[in-house]
Amino acid sequence: MKKSRLLSLLLCLVLATGLLTTFATASSGSAILDEMDVNAKAAILADPNTSEILYEKNAHEKMYPASITKVMTCLLTLEAVDRGELSLEQVVTAGSGLHTGIGANASTADIKAGEQIRIIDLLYAALIPSANEACNVMAEAVSGDVASFVELMNQRAAELGMTDTHFANTHGYHDDNHYTTAYDIFLMCQEAMKHETFRTIVSSKNYELPATNLHEEPRTVHSTNALISNWNVTGYLYSYATGIKTGSTPEAGLCLAASATREDRSLISVIMGCEREPGTSGSKGRTDFSETIRLFDWGFKNFSTQTILDSTKRDIPEIEVTLGKGTNYVTLEPQGEITALLPNDISAEDFTYTYTRNADSVEAPVEKGQILGTITVSFNDKEYGSLPLVASIGVEVDPLMYYVDRIQKFFSQLWVKIILVILLVVILFFIVRRLFFRGRRGGYRGGYSYSGGSRYSGRRRRR
Repeated sequence: MKKSRLLSLLLCLVLATGLLTTFATASSGSAILDEMDVNAKAAILADPNTSEILYEKNAHEKMYPASITKVMTCLLTLEAVDRGELSLEQVVTAGSGLHTGIGANASTADIKAGEQIRIIDLLYAALIPSANEACNVMAEAVSGDVASFVELMNQRAAELGMTDTHFANTHGYHDDNHYTTAYDIFLMCQEAMKHETFRTIVSSKNYELPATNLHEEPRTVHSTNALISNWNVTGYLYSYATGIKTGSTPEAGLCLAASATREDRSLISVIMGCEREPGTSGSKGRTDFSETIRLFDWGFKNFSTQTILDSTKRDIPEIEVTLGKGTNYVTLEPQGEITALLPNDISAEDFTYTYTRNADSVEAPVEKGQILGTITVSFNDKEYGSLPLVASIGVEVDPLMYYVDRIQKFFSQLWVKIILVILLVVILFFIVRRLFFRGRRGGYRGGYSYSGGSRYSGRRRRR
């Protein structure tokens, strides 16, 4: 009994190990994808123009965003400008909520309570040197108070589809109830990068804050993004970089939302929860920057936009045509085009195509381009889209076949059959009736003749 239990336990362990190995080695169908792994807790690389995801790692796992939060604050401020509620040149006064939610050692642009400063300067202060207090000043300018603005942040996040996000402050200083995901940050940055002013700011190396009522001299602030500027951290300049925002706290780790454009192709990457390489200090070992560069280079090198379905697709099942002149079938072709950003070791031949016809046959006439079905394209259980299947040629109706068919269909109708049966019964009735009455009249005349003959014969004998 003990040996039997031991063998069963060993068998279960072997099966479990086999299952784990199977899941661990599950292939994406692309060696390019399978070989990539970013040294971060979570990451995503995506095309902002098409929303296609090139790479993701724990992209929907909740993480702390740190100062990347400021992207949402600036987005809402720019949207208020777009609505005409504020203007970039408008001067606002830093109020009592200036330091709401900000703890020690927070990044700052030294904006003081009562300082009068323009909206455009606040945007630069928040995004370039990552000034926390600038975010609270913008919040008060947009919503009247910080708490109302935070509600607006969460409302806008929901509108953007950031389903795993909750904001607790305007700047990203750590709060256990302030979280998001790499994917949600991509959605937020994708929306923010639609604004020209935002793109200009996040791609700037430095900015000069003009003198104010509480600062007699202009202040020059420098970007914290080492892909853009060497001022704070050196050795990571990336010539294709166009933004976006850094973030780091002990709880969040090193985080970076970045954008880059190369040969008219744009990508957005988000890396969260990075750790400095062991034994490094200063500018060395910053994996948030080095891994972002590696991810961008990998994306630009190994991906291209491919046409995976268009009208040239062949081997599509034909469809039967009835009453057609000169042919009894028509070939189908996709209407339109589906393209996708794919690893270079995957091509259209690797995709699966599923066909759905509206019916097994169609009656002539058939017009060229008439929709007769649908074709769906997928790869590794991921659906890339569908196109209508249309007739590649027109088919005229054959007049003789048409009229014969209409006659057949007319007489095949139930009510016609019932009328025909009724007519047949009526005709049979009259035929039977006529035969019956003819027989009766014939019998009556024969009897009368015999009786009269008998009386006549008697009278002749008396004479």
